[in-house]
Amino acid sequence: MRRLFALLALCLPLTLHAADRPQVVATFSILADLTREIGGDDIELTSLVGADADAHVFEPSPRDLRQILAADLLIANGLGFEPWLERLWASGEARGRRIDASAGVLPLQVEEDGRRSADPHAWQSLGNAEIYARNIARALSELDPANAADYEARRDAWLAQLDALRGEIAPHLSALPAERRRVVTSHDAFGYFAREWDLQFSAAQGVSDAAEPAAAEIAALIRQLREEQVRALFVENIRDPRLIEQIAAEAGARVGSPLYSDALAAEGPASSYLGMYRQNVERLLEVLQP
Repeated sequence: MRRLFALLALCLPLTLHAADRPQVVATFSILADLTREIGGDDIELTSLVGADADAHVFEPSPRDLRQILAADLLIANGLGFEPWLERLWASGEARGRRIDASAGVLPLQVEEDGRRSADPHAWQSLGNAEIYARNIARALSELDPANAADYEARRDAWLAQLDALRGEIAPHLSALPAERRRVVTSHDAFGYFAREWDLQFSAAQGVSDAAEPAAAEIAALIRQLREEQVRALFVENIRDPRLIEQIAAEAGARVGSPLYSDALAAEGPASSYLGMYRQNVERLLEVLQP
């Protein structure tokens, strides 16, 4: 496979670099939205993993390799979120630079299959999203100094919208009583959200699709839900809902509207990062508020 990628890299057409605008590739839809907000029409943007698609199980194609190696800038999440990326990045001589948008984030630690690692879902914190935006704006300004003022202006405008969203949702989340702060989701993607808003999230599965729970673990979770009278269970837009539906039925709990964890929606309010975050909060509050 490495030999195939190397041959493809050698055959990259020079026309891929002919565009006047910087060629920017983001690894998945959430990063692509942040990059689009800051880059505007000054960049040519491609997202490898699209809306409603799971980056954990993404299988890159030769075309994806060509896009990565031809890009002037590759924007990844980092923190181990894209395990397939290292092989692609090392398989040929990339034209441009790569950054991890999460650089500077204080990572949470998670345990899966007896191993501890960084939780990659850092964008689920609004505070971390600020770091992402600043990292992206800095990288674009360094790549394209002629338009640096525009990148910085769009960054500041987007951060103002983020601050407005924080002010909008904070009173509602802060007002939740202690007994209404427990949530169960289909996979472990909301640790940063939980830390930021003092909530407790549990997951039927680990941080990736590879972590399939054992029957004993599911039974233990159902017992815990019954004992603690947890009533809020949520599936995600990238997940098969059957496991959560089974757990909810046996625990006597309600399944809320889907949450958005690792991907934006293809259309509708959750098709942007800020819209996704607002919709997640609204759907949580539908179930958690007294």
